[in-house]
Amino acid sequence: MKATGVVRRIDDLGRIVIPKEIRKTLRIKEGDPLEIFTDKEGEVILKKYSPIGELSEFATGYAETLAKTTGHIACITDKDSVIAVSGASKKEFLEQDLSKELEQLLEDKEVYTSRDNNEVSIPVTKNANQDRKYNSQVVYPIISQGDVIGSVVLLSKDANTKMGETELKVVQSAAGFLGSQMEI
Repeated sequence: MKATGVVRRIDDLGRIVIPKEIRKTLRIKEGDPLEIFTDKEGEVILKKYSPIGELSEFATGYAETLAKTTGHIACITDKDSVIAVSGASKKEFLEQDLSKELEQLLEDKEVYTSRDNNEVSIPVTKNANQDRKYNSQVVYPIISQGDVIGSVVLLSKDANTKMGETELKVVQSAAGFLGSQMEI
C-alpha cells in the first residue's frame, strides 16, 4: 500500500473527505460508489465499485460469443476500463483505461456506429495511439436502472467491413442483456 502523507479526521457523522488529488488520480467523481474492505490489521480499504465488474467472468464468455458470432473484435467495458475482450490481443485492451472520447459517449448515453470506412473511429482505450486502427465500429452503452454502467463495443480492422443494422442489433441485445443482469 502506498502512503500519501495526508491525514484526515472523521467528523461527528463518521465521514471522511478523500483529498481532491486522490479523487482526481483515481477518477472518482461525486456520486461514484465505493466498496469498503477491512483487513486483519485493521486497515480500511476503499475501492471504486464497478457493478459490471462483478460480471467479468460472464462478460468474458459473452465477449467470446460475440467475437465468434460476428467475426469482429468484441470488448465489454465498465465506466472506467475494458473488463472483457475477445478477437484481439488482451494486452491491447484488457484492464486498460477508457479513452476520453469513449467516456464522453457513455456519459451522454450515446450509441455510436461508424458505418463507412471514411469516418473517424473512436479510440477505445487511453493508450490507443491516434492512428486509425479500426475501420468500423459500434459502441452501445449498457444501462441498468437508468444509469450507464459500461458499454459493448464491436471493432473491425478489415478495410472492407461496414457495420450495419445486424451488428447494431447484436450489440444492442448484448448491452440490454448485460444491463438486465445487473438488475436481478
